[in-house]
Amino acid sequence: MFGCQQVLIHPSDEIKIILEYICEESTKLSNCGKYYARQLFFKTGKIPSKFDLHREMSRNPHFQSLHSQVAQQCLTTVAESFQSFMGLLKAVKNGIVEQRPKLPGYRKGGLSLVTFPGQAVKLKPEGLRFPLGSKVKAWFGLDAFYLPMPSNLKHKAIREYRILPRNGCFYLELVYKVPEQKADVDLDKALMIDHGMDNWLTCVSNVGGSFIIDGKHLKSINQGYNKRVAFLMEGQANGYWSKRLARLTEKRNRVMRDAINKAARRVIDHCIENRIGTVIFGWNKGQKDGADMGPKTNQKFVQIPTGKLKDRVKQLCQQYGMRFVETEESYSSKASVCRS
Repeated sequence: MFGCQQVLIHPSDEIKIILEYICEESTKLSNCGKYYARQLFFKTGKIPSKFDLHREMSRNPHFQSLHSQVAQQCLTTVAESFQSFMGLLKAVKNGIVEQRPKLPGYRKGGLSLVTFPGQAVKLKPEGLRFPLGSKVKAWFGLDAFYLPMPSNLKHKAIREYRILPRNGCFYLELVYKVPEQKADVDLDKALMIDHGMDNWLTCVSNVGGSFIIDGKHLKSINQGYNKRVAFLMEGQANGYWSKRLARLTEKRNRVMRDAINKAARRVIDHCIENRIGTVIFGWNKGQKDGADMGPKTNQKFVQIPTGKLKDRVKQLCQQYGMRFVETEESYSSKASVCRS
C-alpha cells in the first residue's frame, strides 16, 4: 500500500507564479481533454482511451506547456473519469444504480492538481528539481523549478509528487510505498464502531473494553466557522469568495484533517494494545445525502468528516494486517453495550 505526506509550500513570488501557471495549464488541458471526449461520446457513443487522449492532445499548447509525463497524467485522469461514467451507465442499465450519472463537466477556471511521476523529479543540491514543458523553456527560458526535500523521507522511496492548490495555498504531496507492519492481533477479537455527533465514535469490543472519541470539539469549530462565513458573505452576491474566506476555510480544514488522523490512530492503537484483529464500522451508504434532521442538525451532521475518518481507519487496518468490515449502522448500534 501507499502512504502520502503533505507539506505546506512557502513559495517565493517567482515560485508562486510558476505554481499558479502549471496548475492553470492543468485545468485548461483537462477541459480540452473533456471537450474531445464529450464530443466523441455524443457522436459515436464511445469514449477515448488514455492513449487516444495523449495522441490527440500532444500538439495542444497546454499539453506542451507542461512536462510530457505531467500532461499525460492529467489526461489519464480525464480518461478515468469517463470510464467511471460508462461504468455507472452500465450499472444503471443492470439495475444496480438508480440515479443516472452526468457526463464529466468542465471546470470554469481555477487551479488543478499537477502530478509528477517519481522518475521525473531529481534531487539536486538546490532541492527537488521539477521539470517544465518545452514551450515554457522556449517562451521564458525556464526549464525547471525547485522545492525543498522533506528531511524525513528518502528520495528513492517516493513514487509520485503532487502539487496541490487549495484555498490560496500550495501543498506538496509525496506518495511513497509503506511496508506492511503485521501486528500481533487475533481476528476473532472485534471492535465495533458506531458514529454520531456529540460522541463522534463509540467503540466497544467483544473482549470487554470500550471508549468514546468526543465530537463536541468539532461541532464547536464548525459552528464558529459557519457563523464567520455567514457574517463575511452577508449582503454579497451568490458565488462570492475572498482571500479571507479562503484562509478561514483552509484553517478549518486543517483542524479537521488533524482530528481525523488522531482519531484513527486512537482506534488502531487500542486494537494493537488489546490484540484486536477485526474492526467493524457501522455505515449507511448515502446517509448524509438523505439526512432529514432539520436544517441546523443536518448542517452539523454533514460537516463532520466521518467518511474520511472511516477511510483512514480502513487504510491503517490494511497497513497493520487487520480486517476491516463495513456494515449497516444498525448492526454496530445494536451490538454496542452502551445502547443496551
